[in-house]
Amino acid sequence: MNDAAYRFVAFHPWNDTGRDFVVGDLHGCTDALRYLLAQVRFHAAHDRLFSVGDLVDRGDHPVEALALLKMPWFFAVQGNHEEVMCDVADGVLPQTAWDPIGGAWARALPAGMLGHYAARVRRLPLARVVGAGARRFNVLHAEFFGDDLTLDAAQFDERTRARLLWGRQLIAGGGDPRVQRGLSHTYCGHTPVPEVRTVGAQTFVDTGAFLPHGALSIVDVHSGRIHAISTREALRRGAASLDWPTHG
Repeated sequence: MNDAAYRFVAFHPWNDTGRDFVVGDLHGCTDALRYLLAQVRFHAAHDRLFSVGDLVDRGDHPVEALALLKMPWFFAVQGNHEEVMCDVADGVLPQTAWDPIGGAWARALPAGMLGHYAARVRRLPLARVVGAGARRFNVLHAEFFGDDLTLDAAQFDERTRARLLWGRQLIAGGGDPRVQRGLSHTYCGHTPVPEVRTVGAQTFVDTGAFLPHGALSIVDVHSGRIHAISTREALRRGAASLDWPTHG
């Protein structure tokens, strides 16, 4: 696979030594994530955490969320908020276009840091494929209309790329089930839902971590079990004193 294709889709083997989790749109809500990882007894040497993107904006700790990209157990895809961040860093969009969707945090960054973060998230794929055959699952940000072969080929036109990052048609009830034939179980986010919800082959895991009555959700892919908590409740239970998982 060439370098250009890798930037669109990344492939991972099935995890035979541990568990795989998928987390919804993080939006800087790192306190909730630390608590959930402690709750599931996440093992940094064997378990993996896949993210549907939107690490930044709206929540309290976008920089800490971006720091997760350095963790060897953390695997994110690019979300629409990462795309906007890159567009602002590149001068394609003004900062004032980012502010209304939570980008004001970037105004306090030291000179050059936004470009540094943008370079990091620019390397994130639009989708991740894990395993093969009956055990395969996919991770992407918004939605995908197509089968596994089309996803694997990673030859996305602009319309498909926009749907991967911004689409809401399927969760809104406007998707034809036939467009999902041949698509393995796919985890996505982007559109906040009251609870984790599956439509056809796609499971939506963004439960509005940044919203007043929302929560951050993670799914244990192997067991199907869902864990969720709000930032407020996570802090009440001592999340601020918890460390990130390490190999030690």
